[in-house]
Amino acid sequence: MTPAQVSEVIVEQSMAALGANSALVALVNESKTELEIVRAVGYNQELVNTWRYFAIDSPSPLAEAVRTGQPIWAESTKNRIARYPNLAETYSKYDFEGWISIPLMVEGWAVGGISLGFAQSQQLSAEDQAFILAVAQQCAQAIARAHLYEAERTARSAAESANRIKDEFLAVLSHELRTPLNPILGWTKLMRTRKLDQATSDRALETIERNAKLQTQLIEDLLDVSRILQGKLNLNFCPINLISVIEAAIETVRLSAQAKSIEIQTIIECSLSPVLGDANRLQQVFWNILSNAIKFTPTGGQVKIKLQQVSSQVQICVTDTGKGIAPEFLPYVFDYFRQADGATTRKFGGLGLGLAIVRHLVELHGGTVQAQSLGEEQGATFTVRIPCLQDESKKIKDAKDNSSLVGQSLPLSGLDILVVDDDADMREFLPFMLEQYGATVTAVASAIEALTALSQSQPNLLISDIGMPEMDGYMLMRQVRSLQPEQGGTIPAIALTAYAAEIDYQQAIAAGFQQHISKPVDPEELVKAIALLDLLKQNKGVSRQNSA
Repeated sequence: MTPAQVSEVIVEQSMAALGANSALVALVNESKTELEIVRAVGYNQELVNTWRYFAIDSPSPLAEAVRTGQPIWAESTKNRIARYPNLAETYSKYDFEGWISIPLMVEGWAVGGISLGFAQSQQLSAEDQAFILAVAQQCAQAIARAHLYEAERTARSAAESANRIKDEFLAVLSHELRTPLNPILGWTKLMRTRKLDQATSDRALETIERNAKLQTQLIEDLLDVSRILQGKLNLNFCPINLISVIEAAIETVRLSAQAKSIEIQTIIECSLSPVLGDANRLQQVFWNILSNAIKFTPTGGQVKIKLQQVSSQVQICVTDTGKGIAPEFLPYVFDYFRQADGATTRKFGGLGLGLAIVRHLVELHGGTVQAQSLGEEQGATFTVRIPCLQDESKKIKDAKDNSSLVGQSLPLSGLDILVVDDDADMREFLPFMLEQYGATVTAVASAIEALTALSQSQPNLLISDIGMPEMDGYMLMRQVRSLQPEQGGTIPAIALTAYAAEIDYQQAIAAGFQQHISKPVDPEELVKAIALLDLLKQNKGVSRQNSA
């Protein structure tokens, strides 16, 4: 039975056992600040509704009994009015001669209280009082057991729901990770076994690249969730104009919108205050929201983005004319691993992580995100609010943008790079790719071979895998850092690995790597990282010469 059902039995049985003309039970809320009347008999319903909730420290007999843990024995209406003049009008509505207010105590704590009204004045002996307290004790224990049962039932329901969501998520995860592999492997096999014309080969490569990027994004989302749950998601804050962030996010999704003939309408207020944030992560926020809007909007629909300043916040509203959100799912739209449709018949893919990541990133920026929808097939609106940067003196200087390095024809010209990877395909791909940017590359298959190569020549940079047999990348890096500078002990180093969690990054830096880049790697990202490390090395050399 629920506490309310138990209270109903208590009221009826107490009135019968004690000969009362009215009775009510009020239970203490979880924060122990308020009482709620859960059952009342013999009282004016309008008054019961008025007093449905009342503070535990309010001037009333039942609140006093619950607050102090002491019963208030039989009192006449006249005496009660004298003690509680604020209740004079309430008591005047009842032709009762006696009142009793008893706390319902369990192990020294009040779970609620019971108030009884009698048509005749009550002269209670010590034996009568003991009997009433015994009844109250039984009532209190029954309510406590009902609370425990309700808590257990709620916990069991939550556990069953969590298990169901987990099973659905694992099924969806398997599906979403396997789906991009099918065209990748299929086209790869066709390209190896059949001679395709140039147009078909181009289409195959485009499909392979698109699906590889999709799978990479799925893995990045999973890693982001892992970092979030561990509290290890780091942000690089600096002053940002959100206009450029929004425009970059729009450009990212423009092609997918054009493919569905979806119009993207923008309303941007030009005079916006800057915000303090991580530009890449904020772009991820708006990319996720816009991608969702386009995914759930039918062909020929519209997505509207409105960017404006509202008081001390920058507000971004993304409104679509798409599928909308069912009212029963709206409270869970930002939960991890939750999707409105997790069935095998669902129309829309994804892991159900994007909006959960959005909420966490927005909150890390001190902002809020809300979802609104009138229901299914009526579109949805997502509103993000981020506080403006008020104190201009707190602005952090922007880091230099090194993206132009990649635009140079041979940005790695003159660099001698040592690559260490036990995977033969990587040993073939990396040298080929880096040589396109002007580098000279030596590739070896193990850490032992890398140490031998270092003893024979001094490359400008080391790129090493982490997971390798016999000696992994961490062990290799510690060995390298133990060497003298003239033996290569200070060589700049990048960890290029499929171990991409936050703890892997920390271990790589602790071992002596300057950078940690996860596989699969974007060639431009790797080239930019190499060029930046080389630039830093050159600057240090100049500094040493100047100080000498």
